[in-house]
Amino acid sequence: MFEVTWRRRQCCPIKMTWTVKRSLFGTHVAGLLSLALLFTLFLFFSHQDWLPGRSGPRENPLAYTVRGFHSPKGEANQSSSLWSLWRDTGYVAPKTLLNLSSKQVDGAAGEAAAGGGGGSRMGVMGLGDSMSTNNSLQKDMGVGGRLSAQPYRYILNEPFKCRDRKPFIIILITAEPGQAEARNAIRQTWGNESNSMCLGLVRLFLLGIGKSSDTYLQSSIQEESLVHHDIIQQDYQDTYYNLTIKTLMGMNWVATYCPHASYVMKTDSDMFVNTEYLIQKLLKPELLPKQRYFTGYLMRSDAPHRNKDSKWYMPPELYPSKRYPIFCSGTGYVFSGDMADLIYQASLSIRRLYLEEVYVGICLAKLRIEPAPPPNKFLFNNWRVSYTSCKYSHLITSHQFQPNELIKYWNHLQSNKHNACVNMAKEKNSGYRHRKFHGERPP
Repeated sequence: MFEVTWRRRQCCPIKMTWTVKRSLFGTHVAGLLSLALLFTLFLFFSHQDWLPGRSGPRENPLAYTVRGFHSPKGEANQSSSLWSLWRDTGYVAPKTLLNLSSKQVDGAAGEAAAGGGGGSRMGVMGLGDSMSTNNSLQKDMGVGGRLSAQPYRYILNEPFKCRDRKPFIIILITAEPGQAEARNAIRQTWGNESNSMCLGLVRLFLLGIGKSSDTYLQSSIQEESLVHHDIIQQDYQDTYYNLTIKTLMGMNWVATYCPHASYVMKTDSDMFVNTEYLIQKLLKPELLPKQRYFTGYLMRSDAPHRNKDSKWYMPPELYPSKRYPIFCSGTGYVFSGDMADLIYQASLSIRRLYLEEVYVGICLAKLRIEPAPPPNKFLFNNWRVSYTSCKYSHLITSHQFQPNELIKYWNHLQSNKHNACVNMAKEKNSGYRHRKFHGERPP
């Protein structure tokens, strides 16, 4: 009896130990299965922005890290962080901003008048009207998720401008339809094709159309075109909010009708451009033309304006990132001829943003081409530089010129360009030149 009892006491601990082990094993297996299920659910929900039918990118911390440029590598990763802009060209943001035809804009103006909207914030109202008039991005989409390559018809064109020549530089000048005086001033000054020193310069003014009721304006533009053969115009409303389509029109023209041009410059109608210095000192025609080259006044780490009263307001639903990629001020930038087609083709898979200079920067980011800094950071100025013949003989752009001022200062510079810095040289030893010219900052 004693022996049996003793044996039972010896066996029971062994039997209980095996039960505990089997229970623990089952618990571990169940835990591993639960972790696997949780991991699967995490992957599923964190990648919902890849699922068909979603209207936009999922706003999770990882996505904002990517789109907001919170990368330890800084600006080097800016191009990859813009994937949300071209990943899915079928994405339609609420009230997406697009290019408008003249009929669409006229309809929007009528609706605004009927609604009795106030005009205290002209710039913002213009943006709102443009956004509300568009129904969807897909109207401008072609087959395969690409925007239409030629969404607007030409009203005026110069398809044979480069037929018998290979120009060294094409200057694309954005101008409003009613700015005939500014166009004439540019023709007489820095836009004169003789400034190329026989290398070949093509001048083109980029226009949309004015108000449909102003038939006299359009007829005068057509007469101007017959005389000068330097206007290209398409059937879209010429507004600040369609400046992107105007610039892309110019790039597409270069790619289509003048693809062998060495360089292209895009600038505005209120600019002073020292074309001689641009050609001789920056582009250097004695060297082989550059490729995949883009330069101007660099804008780094600019943040979108979220204030609705700002002229440069950017709605978060159109551009959710916290920083723009590096871009060049739209007042004047220069690029190699091959870039016109590259930028235009890239634009066909990126939804339109109305800030032209930012949009071109996004296209460059997609192409993984970073704008090159100019040799001197004071060559391109997106503000007005106070005039002296010495300063203006060593810069490329200065902003905010009236037509009469442009003619006045251009003529003065031409008459003094051979001794423009005589007085500055006399004061060289005093350090005045370095302080006055090289140390200048925008006001």
